[in-house]
Amino acid sequence: MNAKRELTLDEVAEKYPEFPKLIILKTDIQRRGVYYTPAALDAVDPNIHHLIGTDIFGSRDGKLKRRPESFSLRDGTSVISTPTPLESNPYTVDFIDGRLVLTDEGNVIEEVFYWEKPDYYDKRTSNGALMQNVVGSRPQRLYLIPNRYCHFWTDDQGCRFCDIVNNLKQLKNEAEMQTRVNPKDVSETIKEALKEKGRFAAICLTAGSDFHGNEPFDKEIDYYVDILQAVGENFTAKKFPSQLICTAVTKKQLKRLYENTGLSSLTMDIEVLNENAFSHVCPGKTKWVGYKEWKKRLIDAVEIFGEGRVNTGIVSGVELVKPFGFKSEDEALKSVLKEADELASYGVSTVNMVWIPRPNSHFANEKNASLEYYVRLAWGLQEIRTEHNLKIDFDDYRRCGNHPDSDLARIF
Repeated sequence: MNAKRELTLDEVAEKYPEFPKLIILKTDIQRRGVYYTPAALDAVDPNIHHLIGTDIFGSRDGKLKRRPESFSLRDGTSVISTPTPLESNPYTVDFIDGRLVLTDEGNVIEEVFYWEKPDYYDKRTSNGALMQNVVGSRPQRLYLIPNRYCHFWTDDQGCRFCDIVNNLKQLKNEAEMQTRVNPKDVSETIKEALKEKGRFAAICLTAGSDFHGNEPFDKEIDYYVDILQAVGENFTAKKFPSQLICTAVTKKQLKRLYENTGLSSLTMDIEVLNENAFSHVCPGKTKWVGYKEWKKRLIDAVEIFGEGRVNTGIVSGVELVKPFGFKSEDEALKSVLKEADELASYGVSTVNMVWIPRPNSHFANEKNASLEYYVRLAWGLQEIRTEHNLKIDFDDYRRCGNHPDSDLARIF
């Protein structure tokens, strides 16, 4: 995207010494992807390790295989990555001298550790559903995808970086996976998962958008209420540690969510902080909500959930895709951080996901941003939260692991 040569991992770490190198590495792993060698795959024990199977998005190589879901670095940092073809220049996970290691061009970079699966994964509900297909997990988070279909794709107006529907088709053809989960199955699976005392810090729900109902998105909210009430059957407190990632809905709908469930935090992903880019990248969100209205609804949510309990995610890098994107990374960074600061002034945090060009998306052949851009962006978002005294503990390194900027919150 820039004509100048991109800095290497070591060069970025040297240029930004205040930025922890392991988080820089995590960012670059997400940016470039990983390739598992045969030796690394032989080191997988399906009785112990967490294998791919429940994610809402597909892999970068377009294949559905039983491979490690992901891994952690030696400081406990969770890496959310995806298997990537060798020709795309990913990092390599290998098994050398009795250790799992991350390598680049044959050089060992770091030791890594496969995630271990929870005890409940191989059990079934009373309806016969495999529990790992009802509620997935990350190292310290339960991960629930109640609805795997996004209705924006009905008329091909889904977000251009997204492959949710194509991934669903593959999962339904090749795995035991349903489009929608049953609330009873959810309640039983959560109950079983919570038997692992101290393992999980929070529960996250994320799903595709559904604009149906008397008012747009009423049907989506109805279903979330049903699912969250099923989760809540396992808690005595009025509110439980939880996050919902959903469409930007109205204040009336937000009140229904908050008043009728134990939900404690809310994320409504705007995907890209620029109105022009938003209209190109997210045609469905533009049609049904619109950029300015999306931001207004984020601000409205703070009134209901409180400061430090509302955020929005951006798929960082898509704002540079030509022809509608910014001309340079410097221009993009200045604009994105300005808009993130504006949202923060109203109590809304912004977190970034490193964009992964996926083969079954409209942006399959595009290239994401440089490592330096992602480091500068993460640092800028963390500084904005610090300036506005916003907490991000519901979407941090423990409860998600997908955001380089919120990884910084445990250090600074």
